[in-house]
Amino acid sequence: MAREGIQDDDTTSYSLPAPARPPAPGGASASPAEGRLLGGRYRLTRRLGHGGMGTVWRAHDELMDREIAVKEPRIPDTVPERQRATLHERMQREARAAARIAHASVITFHDVVVEDGRPWLVMELVHGESLADVLETGTLDVREVARIGLAVLDGLVAAHEAGVTHRDVKPANVLLSKDGRVVLTDFGIAQVEGEQGLTDTGSLIGSPEFMAPEQALGQRPGPHSDLWALGVLMYVAVEGVSPFRRNTAAATFQAVMSAEPQRPVRGAGPLGDLILRLLDKAPAARPDAAEVRRALRAVADPPPLPPTHVVTTPPDGPAGRRKPVALVAAGLCLALVATLLVVLWPSGGDEEEIVWEERTEDRFHMAVSVPEGYTRTVDEDDEDHLVFTSPDGIYTIDIWLRREETRGALQAAGAQLGDYQEDSRYDEVDGDHAEAEFQGGEAAEMVVTTHASDYNGPLPGERRMALFYGIEEEGMMWRVQLLMPGEEGNAMRYGEELYEELIDRLEITGP
Repeated sequence: MAREGIQDDDTTSYSLPAPARPPAPGGASASPAEGRLLGGRYRLTRRLGHGGMGTVWRAHDELMDREIAVKEPRIPDTVPERQRATLHERMQREARAAARIAHASVITFHDVVVEDGRPWLVMELVHGESLADVLETGTLDVREVARIGLAVLDGLVAAHEAGVTHRDVKPANVLLSKDGRVVLTDFGIAQVEGEQGLTDTGSLIGSPEFMAPEQALGQRPGPHSDLWALGVLMYVAVEGVSPFRRNTAAATFQAVMSAEPQRPVRGAGPLGDLILRLLDKAPAARPDAAEVRRALRAVADPPPLPPTHVVTTPPDGPAGRRKPVALVAAGLCLALVATLLVVLWPSGGDEEEIVWEERTEDRFHMAVSVPEGYTRTVDEDDEDHLVFTSPDGIYTIDIWLRREETRGALQAAGAQLGDYQEDSRYDEVDGDHAEAEFQGGEAAEMVVTTHASDYNGPLPGERRMALFYGIEEEGMMWRVQLLMPGEEGNAMRYGEELYEELIDRLEITGP
């Protein structure tokens, strides 16, 4: 269920080989009524959630006049006093561990208040949901997973530099705020350098499917163990399934230690390759934080294509191939960008050119060239809808053919733009369409950027550049569209260059 603010600690203790024993029912300490004042300044206002170890409250700091979150210990009365003291100590260590770390991607602790012999943790209130809540509605695209992964990685690096190993990196412990901030929380079982461990001999603390093999074997975890968990987290976010989860805790531990994860499908490409390297059973074989950061940055915002990578001369073809498009201003801007890149980014001489593969698509009456490695898919519900996807999932070439079409290309482009403008999924639609010329005939082009948001705030924008071309006497209309990131930067600039080359190489043969 979706919750606002800090997420509760639902970490479970497991012992091998016997399964964990659930907490005894009943006898839980009563939660305070709303309105209780802690430490003379923190007034509880509303319960946000609860789990096996605590209840999280929304509260008001009356001294500082700000909204905060408070975690209340929630331990059944049947738990022996010695274990109760251990759990209370663990909560205080959570606050001390997080307090060591000063980073925007790590939850900020403000205070610990001890009342009735119990520690109450006071921390910032994050308005949003956990990654686990978000994933209940579906998977995330590779760029968003890379963005989240980068933020979590930065938080982990800050923790490791402060001598703290998190040991429980999982979607439930990653908060996504409405303003786009990613926050790592729940340091309840963190290992702090210089402090004696609290785990009983033979016990394993944490979430089995996110434990690194060395941690599952009872060995002392370290930074590479947190990076393993980050790999599992990104796998779940992009694929929608856990690579190691099984029906029982024991089977999950066995999978962590011996099973090889399936190669990502939705996250195929650089992100999937990185994830599999993070999930290497040997800690020393996993990439370090610096390498992970470089790989994630390349996925989140891929570098632009140097001009020397693009074959700027169109392949030989009919003399009536595509003429300069009517979107003159956009064309001039792209030409200027390309010219500046030639001046400012000279070729190193060793870079390989993109290999374009020409495909004859008889059903679509066209010859279309796509960069090498793109995946071809035909819509199961519409055989006249063809898609090519880049290996990293960032760029999509979307082609459809409409038969018995009576509209002209400009009308079709305008109708498509209107559909986007009326689509309730989009908060903002910026775009235009104009006449163009293709293969000596009338055509139209459309450029549109859409922006949407959900309960976590703004989503990454998406830009579509499309060519519409029809043969009226045959009642046929083609749309060749390239989808790319809609935020200004390297990824969009490369997408615009890719679109120009795609259309230059396109040939429609007709029936």
